[in-house]
Amino acid sequence: MPDANDQSGEDIGPGNGKKGYRTEIEQKTLNNGDFRRVLYTGEKLQLVLMTLKPGEEIGQEIHGDKDQFFRFESGRGEVLINDRSNPVEDGIAVIVPAGAKHNVRNTGEEPLTFYTLYAGPDHKDGTVHRTKDEAEENHDEDEYDGKPSE
Repeated sequence: MPDANDQSGEDIGPGNGKKGYRTEIEQKTLNNGDFRRVLYTGEKLQLVLMTLKPGEEIGQEIHGDKDQFFRFESGRGEVLINDRSNPVEDGIAVIVPAGAKHNVRNTGEEPLTFYTLYAGPDHKDGTVHRTKDEAEENHDEDEYDGKPSE
């Protein structure tokens, strides 16, 4: 749900009516305690917050038709891309190309907090998974349904 820092922008085009999305992304990411929280879904891009507990991982996946960007705000971990380990911590960004096998793991003692941009939405708008178990249970139900935020 939007908070006081979340704001829509001005209309971006005549007759378009779309307002976009604005937020204090660093604080929102650091304060997120959910495994996955979809903040905004555009027609071609989706913004999602994630937090992994120590020892937790997303699980190996492949997005055949979309690139994915990760920006890490706290903790320590690794992003595996086609079995190559890329260490991550606060300030590190990683891009996973479409079709690459990948996983994100928390290798530290503190939560690993980050946000990700899917270049092509992956989850239904508004999806919140408080835990990894919940995300796995609802995986099929929460796949993107073609309905953006606006």
